[in-house]
Amino acid sequence: MQNIRKITDSLLYVGASSRALSLFENVYPIPRGTSYNSYVLLDDKTVLFDTADRAVEGQFLENVNGALCGRTLDYVIVNHMEPDHCALLEEIIRRYPDVKVVLNAKAEIMVKQFFTFDIESRAVVVKEGDCLETGHHTFTFVMAPMVHWPEVMMTYDKTDKILFSADAFGTFGAINGNLFSDEVDFECEWLSDARRYYTNIVGKYGPQVQAVLKKAAALEINMIAPLHGLVLRGSALTLMIDKYSKWSSYTPEENSVMISYGSVYGNTANAAELLAARLADKGVKNISIFDVSATDSAEIVAAAFKYRVLVFASTTYNNGIFINMENVLHDISAHCLQNRTVAFIQNGSWAPVSGKHMEDIISALKGMNIIDKKVTLKSSLKESQLDEIEALADEIVNSLK
Repeated sequence: MQNIRKITDSLLYVGASSRALSLFENVYPIPRGTSYNSYVLLDDKTVLFDTADRAVEGQFLENVNGALCGRTLDYVIVNHMEPDHCALLEEIIRRYPDVKVVLNAKAEIMVKQFFTFDIESRAVVVKEGDCLETGHHTFTFVMAPMVHWPEVMMTYDKTDKILFSADAFGTFGAINGNLFSDEVDFECEWLSDARRYYTNIVGKYGPQVQAVLKKAAALEINMIAPLHGLVLRGSALTLMIDKYSKWSSYTPEENSVMISYGSVYGNTANAAELLAARLADKGVKNISIFDVSATDSAEIVAAAFKYRVLVFASTTYNNGIFINMENVLHDISAHCLQNRTVAFIQNGSWAPVSGKHMEDIISALKGMNIIDKKVTLKSSLKESQLDEIEALADEIVNSLK
């Protein structure tokens, strides 16, 4: 049964959600599932905005057919060539053989990499600022390279002031009936998934996102229609643009502390907990603590983007860093986090060297302020070392001021 949602009098939602998948891109946990968004415009000409993942193929194709209600499909606009959005492009062409494919030159090359059908005979190749008239609607195209693939573009409807934003402004999470952000408590229920989505999928490309935000600032936007998550309007639209500005400029949202620890027998964990308690005693609020063996790396990456001060506590393992902590640090490094204050706690029964190795990874990132006071444990924290924890807490509190 088709499941079509009305966005405007002429724009229909034809996407679908999956709650069966456990991992997004086979990497990131999605306990709330995910949506694959696609849209159909009914104008003098009909337009499909992107396709969907094979995971929702049946529902998507039924929705497109129902939305067109017997009409042919004139255009399919390809904003992003990642397979969770273009996997069904060839099937659309098989069903609507006269359809024109609107895309940019980089996307046309990728079509040839993914598919074997003749793209050149049906391609409408567009570039920055080009327009497409469909009758009552005029669309213009905004190139968004490396947000987060090189061929990405966004499509702006000048008539209804809607930005079809590709993967930008998306979130993890299946759509639970409510399609619009103002139909839910967006900040409470969706923002954490939006942050985790941005930081892990797009986070590395802050300068490129900043460039697109400058282009978007010149547009009057009433709605943002992303390829994942809710259609944004009202206060959530303003909130997400503000968050993207912060995330892409590596500006902390929370003037507080994230502590991540890797502990085998609990002694390093104990030091991390004691530090958190001292920080709380000194007035620091909203502290977060993560066990790197119990929390997925994607959650810690998202928190690292959120917090101003980061503390990493690790036992020494094979003369290096505890395995899961090393993975987290390399993940943070791969996402090019910048402009944080960072402190380290190291442990080792005979050769505590994890702190040096952790610092080597983090200090290679831009704008990192490394706190000199490194706490070193020999197997466990001793009563005589409580002053060191206290001193580290004082350094962190001073950095927050």
